[in-house]
Amino acid sequence: QVQLVESGGGLVQPGGSLRLSCAASGFSLDDYAVGWFRQAPGKEREGVSCISGSDGSTYYPDSLKGRFTISRDNAKNTVYLQMNSLKPEDTAVYYCVAAKICYNDYQRYDYWGQGTQVTVSS
Repeated sequence: QVQLVESGGGLVQPGGSLRLSCAASGFSLDDYAVGWFRQAPGKEREGVSCISGSDGSTYYPDSLKGRFTISRDNAKNTVYLQMNSLKPEDTAVYYCVAAKICYNDYQRYDYWGQGTQVTVSS
């Protein structure tokens, strides 16, 4: 069964850090680009980051550069999202997605996880 499973979400204070994990089963992430999207209540889904499968190139929106870092461990079939200096506006459900290349449009991805909640609050 092809599956992406996110973990690592939770409640963190402003300024804190979290590391999200996206573990794949049923297929190898080696040949896939893996991205993260997030959706806050009442807001549009937005891209957070993506890492290519071919050369490991990474992509971030300008608003998140310097705070978020995406990485992959192909041996573990897992992609990570390290989030630092978290702000209340980072509160959202974070989704892991996979496709052959990185896309800005979340609808173009082939596989989706169920999401993990990140809440940044004091």
